[in-house]
Amino acid sequence: MLVVPLTGCGGNWQSALDVYGSAAISLKHLIILIVAVCSVVWMLVMIALIAALWRNRDARSSSPEPGRERRMTMAVIGAVVATVLIISTFTVMSFIATRALTVASQDDLTVRVRGLQWWWGLEYVGPDPSHRFETANEIHIPVGRNVRLQLEGLDVIHSFWVPSLAGKQDLVPGRPNELTIRVERAGVYRGQCAEFCGMQHAHMALLVIAEPQEDFDKWATAQRQVATPPTDEEAAAGLRTFLTKPCAACHTVRGTAAAGTTGPDLTHVGSRRTIASGMFETTRGSLAAWIADPQTIKPGNNMPLVPLTPDELRAVSAYLASLK
Repeated sequence: MLVVPLTGCGGNWQSALDVYGSAAISLKHLIILIVAVCSVVWMLVMIALIAALWRNRDARSSSPEPGRERRMTMAVIGAVVATVLIISTFTVMSFIATRALTVASQDDLTVRVRGLQWWWGLEYVGPDPSHRFETANEIHIPVGRNVRLQLEGLDVIHSFWVPSLAGKQDLVPGRPNELTIRVERAGVYRGQCAEFCGMQHAHMALLVIAEPQEDFDKWATAQRQVATPPTDEEAAAGLRTFLTKPCAACHTVRGTAAAGTTGPDLTHVGSRRTIASGMFETTRGSLAAWIADPQTIKPGNNMPLVPLTPDELRAVSAYLASLK
């Protein structure tokens, strides 16, 4: 398994100018061009303004200059023509740059992304039903291959944005959207919901992990497997508690009787880098803290407080941490 640091300067680094996806590169070039042209236009306007003020001062003490009105008319016409050309060029280049966001072909890897308050549900789909599986908050993709993201909003409007890979795309309830990303460099790229979606909007992050095709295939094969039955006595007790408490009514753990669909699929939760949509690294301690009091950690989320004894809490956290 390839282990790489988060691309950029740190664990929370994300920037539309630190780009590694083909679509994001096109958008960055467009941004730089627009800023450069607008800067030149601004400087020319300032020069023209200063020149006009200077000439107006001299004109007060002299007779009107012959042909001045004609030259001013031509200057205005030239400015209008230049404005039309610049805006038209920006429009065409914006269209070309954003086309890469929706390019699709039959060979693309397809991932269905569902935006919920406040986490990301993911389903890897394909022509073979046996190859489908679900996960949450962490998208693995192969390097050098187009990945088609089918975006769906299930409660309110969300917006999918991984600045280093592509532009933003909204997830609107009842209106499926698509976004294509392609990464040429292995790495871990942070994304964020970019549309205010409620109390915990700021805590709705995700990771995109780009890795070589071989490593991606190994990861996908492991994710398709059902949960391995626990061999540790404490983890086995945690499974029994998980199935007898309300946990199993909200979450799925494939290979067990737990088949809830309200919360994230937890079949391989122990293999994910973070929990609670990027709030904590996945450790037994963070799992226990989240289970013990999710409303204090992330107020307003849909996970209820499940009463557990200290022994039950330790057992359930041990079980979830074992789900690699």
